[in-house]
Amino acid sequence: MKSLLPKVWQYNLEKLDFAFQPILNINTGDIHGVEALLRNYEDIGYTTIFSLFDDAFADNILYSLDIALREKAIKKFTQIQDYKNLKLFYNLDNRLFTMKNFESGNTAEIIKKYDILKENICFEISERHEILGDDYLQRTLSHYKNENFCIAVDDFGVGYSGYKLLYDSTPDLIKIDRFFLTNIEKDVKKKLMVRSITHLAIQLGIKVVAEGIETKEELLTCRDIGCHLIQGYFIQHPTLDTDEISKNYKHITKYVKKNSRSNHVKDHIKSNLLKVDPLKINTCMSEVFDYFKMHQGITIVPVVNNNQEPVGILHEDEVKDFLYSPFGRSLLLNNGSKKSKLKNLLRPCGSTDINSDTSTIIELFSNDADSDGIIITKNSKYYGFLSARSIINIMNEQNILHAREQNPLTKLPGNSLIEKFIDEAISSEETYLMCYFDLDNFKAFNDVYGFRNGDRVIQLFADILRKNLDSTFFKAHIGGDDFFVGVKSNNNITCSKAYSSECTHNGQKCLNQSSCWKIHHIENLIHKYKNDVKEFYTPGDKENGYITSKDRDGNEKKFDLLTVSASIVEINKSSTNRDKSLLDYVLSTQKKVAKQSDKHFSVCSLL
Repeated sequence: MKSLLPKVWQYNLEKLDFAFQPILNINTGDIHGVEALLRNYEDIGYTTIFSLFDDAFADNILYSLDIALREKAIKKFTQIQDYKNLKLFYNLDNRLFTMKNFESGNTAEIIKKYDILKENICFEISERHEILGDDYLQRTLSHYKNENFCIAVDDFGVGYSGYKLLYDSTPDLIKIDRFFLTNIEKDVKKKLMVRSITHLAIQLGIKVVAEGIETKEELLTCRDIGCHLIQGYFIQHPTLDTDEISKNYKHITKYVKKNSRSNHVKDHIKSNLLKVDPLKINTCMSEVFDYFKMHQGITIVPVVNNNQEPVGILHEDEVKDFLYSPFGRSLLLNNGSKKSKLKNLLRPCGSTDINSDTSTIIELFSNDADSDGIIITKNSKYYGFLSARSIINIMNEQNILHAREQNPLTKLPGNSLIEKFIDEAISSEETYLMCYFDLDNFKAFNDVYGFRNGDRVIQLFADILRKNLDSTFFKAHIGGDDFFVGVKSNNNITCSKAYSSECTHNGQKCLNQSSCWKIHHIENLIHKYKNDVKEFYTPGDKENGYITSKDRDGNEKKFDLLTVSASIVEINKSSTNRDKSLLDYVLSTQKKVAKQSDKHFSVCSLL
C-alpha cells in the first residue's frame, strides 16, 4: 500500500491499539481464535469506534487507514502463544469499496510478511452501513471470499438481508446477535429462533458463533442447541495483554464437561464414524481422479482447508459428470489458473463436534431430506464422517434401546431411565426440579369402571404430560398410576404457602414467593387432568362428584373423582445434601403432604 496517511491520521494510528477477546470451542473450552477490538479511540477524541471510521470515510482515507490497522492487528496477533493454530477475527467497514484507492492483494502481502496463512484470518462484516440501492456488504463478502479468506457475518438476525445473505453468498461463519442470546434459557421464542438459525446454518456448512455470552446458563443452552463457538464476558473480557490469552479456559471446560454426555454415547458415535481421508481444497484435479481410483468404495469425500477445517464434501458423481461433459476433462486438468477447481464442485455439509449430543446430530440430519451425512470435528479440525447410513443405524439403535426401556402402556421412559436421570442430577452441581405424580382415587375408579378404563385414564395423564411439557422436561412412567417428571432449572425454584403446606421433614426448608413458571406448569397439569378425566365417568357420577366403592379394608365408602397429586422437590445448585436415599424419602413424604393439600401439590427444597 503506497499511499500515505495524513499526519493527523498517522498520529491517530500510533495512539490506537487492539484488545483481543477469545472465541472458544463451545464443547471443550479450547481456544479457536480471537477477535481484534479497537481501543484507545477515546484518547484521540472519539466517543465511539463508529465515529472514528465515519471521519476516515469523510476524509477519503478509510481504506488506507484500514490496511494500516490490519497490519497493526496482525502484528500484535503474532504475539499470542500458538497463534499459528488460531484465527484472527478482524472487523471490516463495508464502505471500503467506495474508496478510489481500493485494490486487491494488500492483505496477502501483510500475512506473507508475518508468515501466517489465509486460513488464519477471518474478516467480520455487518450491515451497519448497508444503504438501499448499494450492495457494499455483498461486494465485501464476495471479494474476500473469492480471495479465499474466511468470512463471518456479525450481528446475524437483526440486519436487513438476513437469510438472503446466506442464499447469495454463503459465509463461513455467522455470529448470532446478542439480542437473541440474552436470557435465552428462559425465553422459548428465542430458543426456537436460535435453533432455527443454527440448524439452517449448519445444513449450509456454516459455523455458528454464540456471541456476547454472559452466563453459564446461556452457554449451556447454546451448546445444547448446536452452536459451534462461543464468545463473551463469561469467558473473558477483551484484553490488551496478549499474555492473558489462554489455550484453554478451565471454567468453561468445567461447565461443559459436567453437563456433557457419557463416554458410552461418544463411543457409540465413534464406532459408526467413517475415517475417510479428506482432500485438501487446493488439491489438483489429476490427484482427485487418482484418489477415487485408489478408493473405489468411497463415493463421498470430505474436503478441508490448510488448517484441516472442513469446507464441504465432494461427490464422485460430480467429478464424473464434469469429466464426461464436452471439454470437461481438459478444463479440469488445466492448471493455468491458481484458483481451486475443486471448490466449484463442493456441496455444503453440516458439521458438529465429536462432543455434541447425539440428539443434535440426529436432528441436524433429520431436518435436511437431502443430507448425505454429517462431518464430525474435534477442536474444529476434521475428525471423521458420519454417513447417512451410519446416522440411520444410530437412530435405529436408539429406538430399540428406548423401546426396551419404555413403559409398555404409555410408551414413556421407564424406571431404568428414571434412575439414570436422578443419578445425573445428584452428581451434577446444577439446580434440578423433580416431581412425583400419583393419581388420587385410582383404585376405586379401576374397581368400578374396570381395567380397560383404568388403562385409559393412565394414558390420558401420559398424553397430558407429552402435550403440555416441552422437550426440556424429562417425562416418565414409574408404573401403575405413578409418574415422574424432572427438569434442569436455570433459576432457584420458589413457592408460597398458596402452593404448598409447610414441609415437616427435618433438614428441609419451604420456599417463599413463587416465581417459577415450571411450578405453574405442574399446577396447570393437575387442573387439566382433573377436568379432562371427568369425561370417563357416567353423567350421574359426574354430577354427584363422587363414586361409591370399597376401600382396602372392604368397607363401602364414597370416593371423590380422579385427580392427581404432585410431590415437588428442588435440588438446588447450592444443596450440600445431594443424597439419593434422602431424595426418595422426601419425595415420598411430600406425596402424603400433597394428597392432604387443597392444591394437590407440595414443594420442598433439599438444603
